[in-house]
Amino acid sequence: MFDHFGITVRDFDRARQFYDAALAPLGSSFLVQVPAEYTNGVKVGGYGQTGPAFWLTEGEAQRPIVHIAFAAKTRAEVDAFYAAAMAAGGTDNGKPGLRPHYHATYYGAFVLDPDGNNIEAVCHAPE
Repeated sequence: MFDHFGITVRDFDRARQFYDAALAPLGSSFLVQVPAEYTNGVKVGGYGQTGPAFWLTEGEAQRPIVHIAFAAKTRAEVDAFYAAAMAAGGTDNGKPGLRPHYHATYYGAFVLDPDGNNIEAVCHAPE
């Protein structure tokens, strides 16, 4: 459904440090920094696996905060996402585990990013 999306973050470098760590277990990395001459000096960069799909733009923090769920292939990836995000300064918003009230196989973990956005990794595999 989506080709790409983005959020604004208060401190681009801090957000990049967080997302570099949190998204690595899911196979995503920082792929592109848009040259400053194209952004009037605003820091803009994108994450993805084969092309940028999740963008950060430095500015006023995203308001209202958003909930973003990133796909994980395995439950182990969800666990690794949570551990990496917490180690990178995230705030716990729901430890890894089954969420059967969403779906019988919904396994997710929730972390607040440095700007308070609710970031999730979710796996729908049965085990």
